[in-house]
Amino acid sequence: MSYPYDPNQPPNYGQGGYGQPYGAYVGGPPPGPEPDNNLVWAILTTLLCCLPLGIVAIVKSTSVSKLWAAGDFAGAQKAADDAKKWAMWGAIAGVVGSILIVVAYVLFFVVLFGTAATTSTY
Repeated sequence: MSYPYDPNQPPNYGQGGYGQPYGAYVGGPPPGPEPDNNLVWAILTTLLCCLPLGIVAIVKSTSVSKLWAAGDFAGAQKAADDAKKWAMWGAIAGVVGSILIVVAYVLFFVVLFGTAATTSTY
């Protein structure tokens, strides 16, 4: 039976503790530069196009650096891809929504002026 402190054994000074050394990567060195987090696109989508999808894109893009620093390179790449996807869908939704609003206004004014021209004056 082994005791945590045995006076008959020499001390083990300088030996590492549990886990990996500080600053070491689990799977080796990083596989290249950190992926682009697409934060600019996420912010522009939030401000100019579609608020809900832009917020999701911002959350995904801010997690890229955290995941990369933690050594989760695949997770960081997936978060960067997700941020780009959400920003793109937000921009598409904003453009489609703007087009639909313009079409609705045009139809409204066509109907409004069309009925105004056909009303009788007596």
